[in-house]
Amino acid sequence: MADAGLVETLLRCVEKADGGLDSQDVATSLGVDHQAIVGAVKSLQALGDVISAEQRSSKHWELTGEGCEIAEQGSHEARVFSSIPDEGMPQGQLMKLAFGKVGFSKAMSNKWIRLDKGHEGGPRVFRTVENIEDSVRDKLLVVQKGQSSQLEEKEKSELKKRKLLSEVTVKSYWITKGSLFSTTITKQETELTPEMIASGSWKEKKFKPYNFEAMGVAPDCGHLHPLMKVPANPVLSVKQIMMLQARDQHDTFFLSDPAQAHEFPLDYLERVRKVHSEGGFGSQGYKYDWKIEEAQKNILRTHTTAVSARMLYKLAQKEKFTPVKYFSIDRVFRNETLDATHLAEFHQIEGVVADYGLTLGDLMGILHQFFTKLGITKLRFKPAYNPYTEPSMEVFSYHEGLKKWVEVGNSGVFRPEMLLPMGLPEGVTVIAWGLSLERPTMIKYGINNIRELVGHKVNLQMVYDSPVCRLDASHIRTHFLLCNHVDSLNNPIINP
Repeated sequence: MADAGLVETLLRCVEKADGGLDSQDVATSLGVDHQAIVGAVKSLQALGDVISAEQRSSKHWELTGEGCEIAEQGSHEARVFSSIPDEGMPQGQLMKLAFGKVGFSKAMSNKWIRLDKGHEGGPRVFRTVENIEDSVRDKLLVVQKGQSSQLEEKEKSELKKRKLLSEVTVKSYWITKGSLFSTTITKQETELTPEMIASGSWKEKKFKPYNFEAMGVAPDCGHLHPLMKVPANPVLSVKQIMMLQARDQHDTFFLSDPAQAHEFPLDYLERVRKVHSEGGFGSQGYKYDWKIEEAQKNILRTHTTAVSARMLYKLAQKEKFTPVKYFSIDRVFRNETLDATHLAEFHQIEGVVADYGLTLGDLMGILHQFFTKLGITKLRFKPAYNPYTEPSMEVFSYHEGLKKWVEVGNSGVFRPEMLLPMGLPEGVTVIAWGLSLERPTMIKYGINNIRELVGHKVNLQMVYDSPVCRLDASHIRTHFLLCNHVDSLNNPIINP
């Protein structure tokens, strides 16, 4: 906001001006910085049509720092000439002067001096003329007086090349009176308050007009951090490297006997292969060479989604689709680094609901009801990435003993490119979740280390001291029956 006194001074200047005035001239006459006048102009424009300000651009020549020094003390070549006495000067001594190197070269070009390399005491510089005319300094003085138009363009270019002169573009405003011009500033209101309406004072106030042409605030949008750009750079091939590592033989447990599976529905297998390698059903696929040899390898499953996929495929083979709810509780195996919340094997609670019109809200409702009935109420849902669901979200619960949020499950909505190759009708939505059995138990009973719950470090005294409690498959089944979040689904839950 410009100084009120400066704004009023500017208004008086405009009032006295005949036709208009330039903001640069106003700044010069008032002895203030031009930007201060620009600020006053902007403030007046914000009040409406008090003044009219047309932006103009002008160019002029200014001396650089070195140019100002030469205008005061003379050019380098003139100072070299003045430094040489009648008996001459050793070249080495001359070169030690601050202006010696440039001045020597220019003075030699002007033939003001000569170099005697055969002198007994070494190379020596002598004058060749009695007097000189320092035209460089004279030209700079002309520019300094604001009379650069007296110089030819070639002369200006030569001085600019020597970095003694620079062309400066100045932006100013041509200021004239507006339709609402007045030397008295009346502050315009920018907000209609309840008090103004109640008292009726709004009728006597002037409000700042709403600028419908103003640009709105730029909405927040996504940006890529440099570390996010690197994985997407095809030159670095990071993505390709990671995709190969994703099937590394060390990231899970493979079976040796039997090492491969052979019973596949061939038509379904072909549709899956095509979606992965070529795309389909709205997906571009992974664009890699899908090999049946990889799909045939038997492993200890890392999650029970394979069970859900098998049941959904069987559902798709029925003549007529009917809404269903499936769940399973079984053991899974992962090559994890063991710590207080990770084991190499644990139990996973898998659940899916298939129907028309299901949403992420239905999924969150089911999970919230399930954990609430287990006595776990502190929940958080976090967006995540799963290759087979979109959107996806992780479920966290607060562990009072560990004093941190612990992941207790993963969930999402199955992608169409997973469901449609099975043969399920378009429009069918499948919400799914996979929950740990051990971690909710830790949270519910205040166990800080999962290795005290499962494995050879189980604290038997903890078991003896605990009241009778049953948290098994039938207990979980009861909770799922109570969590019928989707009223339209009345099918019995099936345990695969």
